[in-house]
Amino acid sequence: MSAAPAVPAPVPHPLRTRSFRLLFTGRALSLLGDAAIPAALALAVLEATGSTSALALVLGCAMVPKLLLLPVGGVVGDRFDARTVALTTDLVRCATQLLVGVQLLGGAPSLAVLAVAEALGGAAGAFAVPTGAPLVKGTVPAEALHRANAAMGVAQSATRLAGPALAGTLVLTAGAGWVFVLDAATFGAAALLLTAVRTKRVPLPRRSLRADLVEGWREVRSRDWYWTSLIGHSAWNGAAAVLMTLGPALAVQRLGGAAAWVALLQTGAVGFLLGALLADRARPRRPVLAANLGLATYALPLALLAADAPAPVTIAAYGFAQAGLGFLSPVWETAVQRAVPAHALARVTSYDWLLSLGAMPLGYALAPLAASAWGPGVPLTAAAVAVGGCCLGTALVPGVRRFTR
Repeated sequence: MSAAPAVPAPVPHPLRTRSFRLLFTGRALSLLGDAAIPAALALAVLEATGSTSALALVLGCAMVPKLLLLPVGGVVGDRFDARTVALTTDLVRCATQLLVGVQLLGGAPSLAVLAVAEALGGAAGAFAVPTGAPLVKGTVPAEALHRANAAMGVAQSATRLAGPALAGTLVLTAGAGWVFVLDAATFGAAALLLTAVRTKRVPLPRRSLRADLVEGWREVRSRDWYWTSLIGHSAWNGAAAVLMTLGPALAVQRLGGAAAWVALLQTGAVGFLLGALLADRARPRRPVLAANLGLATYALPLALLAADAPAPVTIAAYGFAQAGLGFLSPVWETAVQRAVPAHALARVTSYDWLLSLGAMPLGYALAPLAASAWGPGVPLTAAAVAVGGCCLGTALVPGVRRFTR
């Protein structure tokens, strides 16, 4: 009589692993602080200067250094201990946000100081972002990666819901400066927790910066499922910039006022949370294909907004599309962490962020120009075609179809 096949032992939830639990707690705290910043920064700069150009300057100072330094941040994340790099960047961002908070609480903030502080924070972010994947991979066993990334996705979506409400409460009751003080405190707490995190690390041999950059790009190009998916992700970010630029005015003019725009954003935050929760349970056989198809749903709210669809339909479509994004994030990150060698993971991740974020300034710049020339329907339709075509088009790529769990 043959013996019954052995049943594999259940994998403990990654939050039962001490190092990942500390990492998760620190990231959740800093995500909450960061989610409160956009609203507080916009209100603070506009109140201090009365100029949208000043706000654009401050936002640009945060974005440009981040984009320029992301590949270098990837090299540093692979070459040195990702935990140490993340801890250092958390301390830098703690200092910059505290400086902004003190400026705002002083009553007469200097635009130059705010711009420099945001530029330093953006530069630190370029080194922090690529450490995310190595830290998760280095703190949990391989079989728990998916649930670890799903937990991170749930934390991100929950803070998207709570952050703006927290910012509004603090701005109205205590002042915008306290939002930045809170964000500084979350970065300080995250750095403190990281001191107790223990990660596995694959040391990288010492070479020139150029050689490390070239090797990282070679890792990207060698995987057709990866670089073709990045085209879709880049199209999504460009399309999101178009929607965020044109959407508020269209909501006021066509969907029933500012309340409709707030409802759309909140529905999107709920959708993102539901998508992340689904990703924790779902185990698609072809994860990259499933994630990209979910991302293609962003074409729906763009097309509906261009077609002057009723507000409830457009809002529901946006929530559905954000659920696709919430589902993609942990599924994609798990696929990358399992497929890319640990010694190149930070560099590969940095190229992902560079190509994705690089499309956003293009969307911000082109959307108002195209809308003023041909009306908002043209850029919205073009963005819908771009994101839908690029994400659905990945299904034609052999590597995307062959990539299985």
